[in-house]
Amino acid sequence: MEIIVPNERKESEVLAAESVSCLSKTLCHLKDIWEEIGIPEDQRLQRTNVVKNHIKGLRDMMIKEEESLRNRIMSSIQDSKNQLEELCLDLQIPIHQDEVGLTMLQQENSLRTQVDGLLTEKTSRMQQLKALREQDQELCDILCSIPFCISPDSVPSKDQLNSFEQHIANQNAEKANRYAQLMGLKKQIILCMKDLDYIPETSFEKDVVCKQEDLFCLSRDNITSLKLLLCKLEKDKAENEAACEALRDKIQQLWDRLQVSQEEREVFKEHMVMCKKSNLKALQAGIDRLEERKRNNICHVTDAMRSEIAVFWEKCFFSTEQRQEFSPYFSQDFTEELLSLHDAEIQRLRQHYENHKEIFDGVHQWKENWRLFLELDKKATDPSRFKNRGGNLLKEEKQRAELRKNLPKLKKKLKGQIDAFESEQGSEFLVNGQKFLQYVAEQWQVHQSEKDRKKLERHLKKSKQTEEETLYGTPQTPKRRLLGNNTPNKSKWMNASSSVSVATSNSTTPSVYSGNVCRSPVPRSPRRQPPLHIVLHLHF
Repeated sequence: MEIIVPNERKESEVLAAESVSCLSKTLCHLKDIWEEIGIPEDQRLQRTNVVKNHIKGLRDMMIKEEESLRNRIMSSIQDSKNQLEELCLDLQIPIHQDEVGLTMLQQENSLRTQVDGLLTEKTSRMQQLKALREQDQELCDILCSIPFCISPDSVPSKDQLNSFEQHIANQNAEKANRYAQLMGLKKQIILCMKDLDYIPETSFEKDVVCKQEDLFCLSRDNITSLKLLLCKLEKDKAENEAACEALRDKIQQLWDRLQVSQEEREVFKEHMVMCKKSNLKALQAGIDRLEERKRNNICHVTDAMRSEIAVFWEKCFFSTEQRQEFSPYFSQDFTEELLSLHDAEIQRLRQHYENHKEIFDGVHQWKENWRLFLELDKKATDPSRFKNRGGNLLKEEKQRAELRKNLPKLKKKLKGQIDAFESEQGSEFLVNGQKFLQYVAEQWQVHQSEKDRKKLERHLKKSKQTEEETLYGTPQTPKRRLLGNNTPNKSKWMNASSSVSVATSNSTTPSVYSGNVCRSPVPRSPRRQPPLHIVLHLHF
């Protein structure tokens, strides 16, 4: 901004005074020339008038030019103001306010500078808008989305441009996410198709498998369609695997029943692992061949199935009455119908065992613990157990401790499971035709009866031995004579002992018949811990 200072004003006044003085001198000089020439007064007046008119015309021309310049400057200022207002509206910024104290040239220059700056800002925004719209259109073509809502002709504000840039960033992130989904889904789809020997049928499936990823439309509908296709293929694959697994189980059963050789099984090994469509067909064809072979060997297969049924009977603790309920087991009329009945019975028994496997395993565990208990109880009465040379007594004691702790817990656990089974099934859970607690009680009763019998046998044997000792005296155990130590004194001592023994024997003989028998005192045995079966019985 330029401000006229007083010194500049003085310079312009001096120049104006000099111009007036110069003009006066010029007129005086012309007058002198005219006088010297001798031009008459009227001609000098005429010439002076010409000079005046010439100066006036020059003045008028100069004034006109300067006025024209002033008008142009004023018009330029007005145009700049109008353009500035329009740019402020387009750029959505506050309208420019006129500055005070500026000359027209300074005001024009200021307005021009502001207009040029706003025009540059407008051009920059429009170029940025164009670039963003191109990116948005490209992303919309890939993602099949709606373009960002903004006018392509109006100048966007800075907030609009920032929102547009954020939208582009979000679209790029969505594109990357969908592309990652596409790659993952495509990989899984191709693997599933390979596992199923599936050939793409629709155009969409062909695009997924064959089309390049960069050319694939990443729309939400396409991603959803990919997920649905993968779910369908995975479902088909799961059904195929389940069907193959069922066929394999059936083939394995038929192999076992028909006693197929290992070499013949190895030929079919590939189909027992893979689950492709071709494998499914091969498995079904294999079953058809084995079924035909089974029909041709119906007698042998029936015997194999009966062996399998017997194994399940043992696993499920079936009693004789329960086994006899399946009358086809005892039939000798080997027909296809009989084979079907056996097959159905195996399936029923297998399902029954699988449904209640935990209970059956618990009962088997009980039986094993009971067997171990009987062995330990038998060893407890064996005198040779004291000849311990390998820590057997300590091991047996640890086993007894574990049995004291585990058997009651196992019984309680089984009782809870059996009660839940009976409540759910509405029928009793039997072990060899008995309720479990009755079965356990009978085991204890049989064991106790056996112990009582052995105890009675030992008592009778001891009584008989005591009676024989009373009648005939206690037999003497001959002592060994050590070689090389037959001293006379020792011989005398041995002879004396013999004579005393004979005398004692002879002296007691008459008293037997007279009824006066004097028995020697029996030493009292030390107090022992109660047997294991009594401890466990108290627990139960």
